[in-house]
Amino acid sequence: MNYARCMKGYLRNNMDSLLNIPITELIAQGNKIRKDFAGSRLELCSIINAKSGLCSEDCKFCAQSSYHSTDITHYPLKRKDEITKAAQHAKEIGAEKFGIVTSGNRLSRKEIDTICLTISEIKNKIHIIVCASLGVLSKEELEILKEAGLSRYHHNLETSPRFYPQIVSTHSFQERVDTINAAKEVGLEVCSGGIIGMGENWEDRIAMVHLLDDLDVDSVPINILVPIKGTPLESIEPISCNDAIRTIAIFRIILKDKIIKIAAGREGILKDFQALGFLAGANGMLIGGYLTIKGRDIEEDYRLIKEIKRLWTE
Repeated sequence: MNYARCMKGYLRNNMDSLLNIPITELIAQGNKIRKDFAGSRLELCSIINAKSGLCSEDCKFCAQSSYHSTDITHYPLKRKDEITKAAQHAKEIGAEKFGIVTSGNRLSRKEIDTICLTISEIKNKIHIIVCASLGVLSKEELEILKEAGLSRYHHNLETSPRFYPQIVSTHSFQERVDTINAAKEVGLEVCSGGIIGMGENWEDRIAMVHLLDDLDVDSVPINILVPIKGTPLESIEPISCNDAIRTIAIFRIILKDKIIKIAAGREGILKDFQALGFLAGANGMLIGGYLTIKGRDIEEDYRLIKEIKRLWTE
């Protein structure tokens, strides 16, 4: 019997059971599936905000949108040496993957050429796996990046197809799916996930994870909304720690062998229960900060990593 196929069919027809099962039992299921399908390797990634602000898109959650009045620093694409230096720092703090992230929905060809040169230098001199999140790219542009040494492309779905128009109006959900498929077609790994806590319901979260499963992405970051002053979501009520943990466990149960990465928001929502997110099924995390939000001190994350590994061996 095909376990994965049977499990997918069961989950599509039994959403209520996932939402009503006691959280302790759900965590245990998530932990078992993580152990059976993904093992005990914890993937650590670090990113650089390589181009900040002045984005033409209207994503309601984002501090970098030109539609919102937020207190962030705006700057053009950083120089090759600045990005390379950040990659060296990422390797020094223990990250195995380094992500180059830029604001805006599309880059110019000149910017893509600069990033290609930067990727080549990082690969040759620092020997860290390079990822990128550069908005919508054509298949040709993705091929150029892959030839330069890019290993993984990041492009979030953000939420479900149903809820997406309530969060973004300047580009379509299908555009995101098309970019993911183009990255896969040129042979890149794909990192794609979303943000929870934007006002979506449980059906939206489960619809998003099923689509990620259907797209067969390699890594799934779960961001927990950090309401930013000046954005339309600044006053939204944060989701509970319990709901965040339940989401992580459901993602693991559905995605089985994929990397599930806890990203922005873990510090503020999970607080002292961050390790519980990894017991529920997560097996990846960002270290060294986010785009416009400062992360924890690296020493604190080292202590968390030690606690995660202890829990996984018990």
